[in-house]
Amino acid sequence: MSAEVRPRPRGRPGGSGGADLLAIARDVFLTRGYPGATMDQVAAQARISKQTLYREYPSKERLYAAVVRDWVDRGYDAMRPHTEALTESTDIRAGLLRLAHVLHTGVLSEPVLRMRSLVATESARFPDVAADYVVRSWTRNTHLLADALAALAARGLIKAEDALVAAQQFTWLVLGDPLNRLTLAAHSEPPEDGELARQREEAVTTFLSRYGPPAPH
Repeated sequence: MSAEVRPRPRGRPGGSGGADLLAIARDVFLTRGYPGATMDQVAAQARISKQTLYREYPSKERLYAAVVRDWVDRGYDAMRPHTEALTESTDIRAGLLRLAHVLHTGVLSEPVLRMRSLVATESARFPDVAADYVVRSWTRNTHLLADALAALAARGLIKAEDALVAAQQFTWLVLGDPLNRLTLAAHSEPPEDGELARQREEAVTTFLSRYGPPAPH
């Protein structure tokens, strides 16, 4: 069965659409904030007519919601293979350290922090968008990690009676301190690589002290 081919929306020649349009809109929202962003600015930067933009997104509110959902789904898709790879680990400590490094690299990156800040700032205005952001990012990724930990427990490589609780604890051990500092402490400098490496080591050590493999009889 062939996929349906949708005609390209009419607009200025060479204008941006689809994922490229949402990326442009995201940059406008991040640069100017929601109140300062306008549909005119997005259309101009995307090199499309306002009519084309409004046909796709009838309001700035709809465009903002689409930008946030697109961003969070991309993040989930990027994170998923790394979390699923944990289920194949034979060296659990090494596997957890690799995943912790991915979490630090992704969640503590400037683009992710800026989007989290935007969503938090606009959460009172758009509570449904903020709630969806949490569910589609933090909650989905935590459940995905819980599935991986449950698979490891089934193989006898860790002991986790409640894999979801274990996933929540691992995530906060890895991310809690640096994420809070970067999002709540004004003018906080990004942690140095060495500091983050030590933090990952301590987080994994603490996690394994509770959920590590059962001692041999």
